[in-house]
Amino acid sequence: MTDHYDALETRDPAAREAALLAALPRQVAVAQRTAAFGELLAGVDAASVTTRAALAGLPVLRKHELLERQKAQRAQDPFGGFSAIGWAGLRAPRGAKRVFQSPGPIYEPEGEGRDYWRIARALHAAGFRAGDLIHNSFSYHLTPAGSMMETGAHALGCTVFAGGVGNTELQLQAMQELRPHAYCGTPSFLRIVFEKAAEAGIALPSLSKALVSGEAFPPSLRDWLAERGVQGYQCYATADVGLIAYETSARQGLVLDEGVILEIVRPGTGEPVPEGEVGEVVITVLQADYPMVRFGTGDLSAVLAGPCPSGRTNTRIKGWLGRADQTAKVRGMFVHPSQVAEVARRHRGAQRARLVVAGEMANDTMTLHVEVPGTPDGLAARVAESVRDVTKLRADIVLCAPGSLPNDGKVIEDARSYK
Repeated sequence: MTDHYDALETRDPAAREAALLAALPRQVAVAQRTAAFGELLAGVDAASVTTRAALAGLPVLRKHELLERQKAQRAQDPFGGFSAIGWAGLRAPRGAKRVFQSPGPIYEPEGEGRDYWRIARALHAAGFRAGDLIHNSFSYHLTPAGSMMETGAHALGCTVFAGGVGNTELQLQAMQELRPHAYCGTPSFLRIVFEKAAEAGIALPSLSKALVSGEAFPPSLRDWLAERGVQGYQCYATADVGLIAYETSARQGLVLDEGVILEIVRPGTGEPVPEGEVGEVVITVLQADYPMVRFGTGDLSAVLAGPCPSGRTNTRIKGWLGRADQTAKVRGMFVHPSQVAEVARRHRGAQRARLVVAGEMANDTMTLHVEVPGTPDGLAARVAESVRDVTKLRADIVLCAPGSLPNDGKVIEDARSYK
């Protein structure tokens, strides 16, 4: 699989960056025409958002905020004012093709377009080609995963069997009788299918490739599938922004989609972290129907240095490394990553900070570790005072050398015993 989906994948990185930044002001302006972003980005001159620094100055929209706005406006607009498309009664200029419901519930629209979610690129990288029959076991009801994969497959010229979720015996029968070339779905369900096939003495020789998502895909499971003749690849996508990144034959991280602008920010803030540091994935998607600008996914990842050996020149990320929402309840008070960031922000020289909550529930202790050059006199006491001011709680302070804290994206580490 050395060929690429299109020429965008191999363009000069500087040309790609220039194109993304050239599209950014238009995207901000499009977002401002929705009711929600019109409020969130009030006063922003869209024409001036031409650099990553300018983008970093805009607020991050996190999923819980999206849900709160949707709940507050259910009667008038179930999309909470974020969608530029809808149906009669929503005052949207264009109609939505479908509407989905994700846990929350959060409602997402699907717009018109040959490959609205941009999944075809990930399918192509996994070896899917025109004429393939794809067994799609992602859900076709409520959530958009089934539609995401199907529209991408159709854009490639593939035929799709709409398996959906559950009904393992019927899906196994369909695989035996239709002999699909490829599979889309969760990796765990594909394993279940192969185990059921083995119990029944059924062979599935036609199935040779898979694109999986929705859960972890460890190397052990990848190798288990390979032993059964299936080369599995993974992609990272969400219902809010579509495809974010995808695996290639190099199997060295995930390559970014060409239609998104990625930022990795310190959890609880909107501040980009240095390349290679773990932080929250924030996405600006370049499309007009559901124009997410600086959408915080809540997922942790980090940028990998250098280009992909497959020849694709876009940025690579490590993949999913955990969740960014590390809120902890300490002595009856919620402590948020944004509060830890605020404490560090108040003191010159303070760099990364990590709050460790230890002890037992109802008998908690907090220790704030702060990276700082040297040992400034009185800094620990001043930081402790800031902790009390910001969180209303007391903490021990440990000053440590820059670069000494783990690079795992954790701002709050809950090390308590829950026995």
